[in-house]
Amino acid sequence: MQQIINFVIRNKTFLLFLLLFSVSLTLTIQSHSYHRSKFINSASALAGGVYGTFNSIDKYFNLKDQNKILVEENKRLRNELFNLNKPIDTSSLDNIQSRLNYRITTAEVYKNSYSSTNNYLTINKGKKDSIKEDFGVISPKGIIGIIDNTSNNYSTVLSILNTNSKINAEVKATNHFGSLEWDGKSPYLTQLVDVSKFAPIKIGDTIETGGQSAIFPKGIGIGTIEKFETDISGDTYNIEVKLFNDMTNIGTVYIINNLDKEEIINLESSVDD
Repeated sequence: MQQIINFVIRNKTFLLFLLLFSVSLTLTIQSHSYHRSKFINSASALAGGVYGTFNSIDKYFNLKDQNKILVEENKRLRNELFNLNKPIDTSSLDNIQSRLNYRITTAEVYKNSYSSTNNYLTINKGKKDSIKEDFGVISPKGIIGIIDNTSNNYSTVLSILNTNSKINAEVKATNHFGSLEWDGKSPYLTQLVDVSKFAPIKIGDTIETGGQSAIFPKGIGIGTIEKFETDISGDTYNIEVKLFNDMTNIGTVYIINNLDKEEIINLESSVDD
């Protein structure tokens, strides 16, 4: 207490100045609307800046929760997109693809290889999540690969960066299709082969899934044409496809289960017999 009294005595002149300055400032603000509005605006700006800073910090620590919400929302939207009802032309068995029903499951990538010739990913969903072999795997940007093997809690994915991978794909602008393969070189490029030389393709055209398999719906993005040339026979194009996905950096993925797959496979097998 004595220290406080001594402090006041030593600084009485300065403290008196502060008191008088505060009184005069208050009277000025109260008696002049211009000064009052300026003060209120300044105080609001200061408070807004402080609240904005705390809000930004709060948002940063809530990013994980927000990302989970966005992933679930994307899953719902993809379910709706893949299951849009479309008219069916019953005169052609090919059009059975237009009524496919799909179920989407989200997963996180635990391991991703991209530097060997036969690359795989490991994801944190397996048999207990009803994941089976030959389910398709995509990201928000495009296709990733196909489920190759499963355990109770995990699955391995045959990456599109695998020399054993073959996926039906087409040129979006012309609907000319071929087989998407990988030559084992760049993780940013794959190859679309067996595309008819009569297809009017050009650099920059979009490549997407062709929908002629029971794994991927039609229209999932793959990449764009980087360059192309005719093969040795001169009958088809070999196309370099620049991938939409950065296959060296994959996080959240979506697993596609075609609920009509077994029915389609059985139907096609009976036709072949």
